Amino acid sequence: MAVPLFPPVEQADPDGLLALGGDLSVSSLLHAYLNGIFPWPIAEELLAWFAPPERAVLFLDEFHLSRRFQRTRKSVPFTVRIDTNFRSVVECCAELKNRGTQDGTWITEQIIEAYCALFNAGYCHSFETYLNGELVGGVYGVQIGQFFAAESAFYRSSGASMVAMCELVNYLKQNGVTWCDCQILTPFSEGLGARLLPREQFMQLLRSSLPRYGLQGN
Repeated sequence: MAVPLFPPVEQADPDGLLALGGDLSVSSLLHAYLNGIFPWPIAEELLAWFAPPERAVLFLDEFHLSRRFQRTRKSVPFTVRIDTNFRSVVECCAELKNRGTQDGTWITEQIIEAYCALFNAGYCHSFETYLNGELVGGVYGVQIGQFFAAESAFYRSSGASMVAMCELVNYLKQNGVTWCDCQILTPFSEGLGARLLPREQFMQLLRSSLPRYGLQGN
């Protein structure tokens, strides 16, 4: 069942949980992202929607790369592509490679199908890293106008996800986007320069990036 209306984001609990239920149709997902909300299944059967009190944001002029990665980038013959293998990138992100102690994934089969549908509708992108013709890293996310939300990344070769992020940042800059929603601050996103913003400040950024769409209740 499509979500007709979400509660105001200010009603989320201290962990950011805002609502339960609904579906992952294209219209529900667009409605959520336009209002600063994202899905994060608690279990395969329980769909939850979040609007955290603090949001991880990467301003593109603060994006930086480690010296170690820069050496790797020069020495390894990676190639990059955009939007040629979206489903595989999402499926690889769901496999939980290189994620420390995490013992589950929010990228359920339902999520995979939903974001593939969103991709087919023109609202998602994948940035893919290849080595000797094999997909070894990538990142995917949602784009609506000047807003981009990076959803997840993976790597099977050292530095491959960073190469994909470089391609993402270059793409966003070329399209006039100045910041990227990373949702939750992780060691990976923090290492690239992402930082936490209060929800109110994040919502102001969102409104400025989506003036033609308008947010729920506005």
